[in-house]
Amino acid sequence: MRIDVLLARAAERLGQTGSPSPRLDAEVLLCHVLEVDRTWLYTWGDRTIDIFPRARFEALVAARAAGQPVAYLTGEREFWGLPLATSADTLIPRPDTETLVEVLLELAVTESGCLLDLGTGIGAIALAFASERPAWEVHGVDCVEPAVALAADNARRLGIGNARFRCSDWFASLAGERFTLIASNPPYIDAQDPHLVQGDVRFEPHSALVAADAGLADLRHLVEQSAAHLEPGGWLALEHGHTQGAAVRALLIAKGYRAVTSRRDLGGNERVTFGQLSR
Repeated sequence: MRIDVLLARAAERLGQTGSPSPRLDAEVLLCHVLEVDRTWLYTWGDRTIDIFPRARFEALVAARAAGQPVAYLTGEREFWGLPLATSADTLIPRPDTETLVEVLLELAVTESGCLLDLGTGIGAIALAFASERPAWEVHGVDCVEPAVALAADNARRLGIGNARFRCSDWFASLAGERFTLIASNPPYIDAQDPHLVQGDVRFEPHSALVAADAGLADLRHLVEQSAAHLEPGGWLALEHGHTQGAAVRALLIAKGYRAVTSRRDLGGNERVTFGQLSR
């Protein structure tokens, strides 16, 4: 079967089963099977595909049609231009989180410093920042050991030498340590949110998604604990849900942070709130 015909059929099937981006999903899966890029598919769409890669591709399409995330099927997701290995133990990084990276880069006004990424997962935020600020020390922590191992492997594979990863339940293993910037994309979804039974999140670890107190419990904990781990004048930056900006601003102000600001993502939603620890 010709590649362009195979892709068209796969995209049609995925569109019928609820994928929001059926053609893109089909192309990414076929690129993964053939070990080529999407430009190659466009150039050589009239070529035929052998039976074995076709069978593998069709199995992946079936899994995607059943709802499995593309990032888990290919074992990779691009974030900030970095190809990051993924696994079912970790949250899949999303484009909205690049807003947090943009904020951190703006706040990193000194030539060197130290960034802490709490709940680092596969290391997306830490590695994106480290790739842009090679003179900074970057530390990523997570309570899930497979996630820490995967983040460290991503750093090694990408040749990013200024990022280190270790296990810690938030600040539990960081006694006495202080940082210039602290960042986190913590769990912030309400357990009753209907989106938890829709799309890719059905397959992602709920521990990385859901928090108590209408999704605010972990955000509150980070605000309360971060001051003890920030250098004077340091910044705390948190990703949150699109309706939680006002609540996070109030938490930061109540804790004595100043210059508290929220930043909108590409969809126009308040996505990141940050504040500076008083000197």
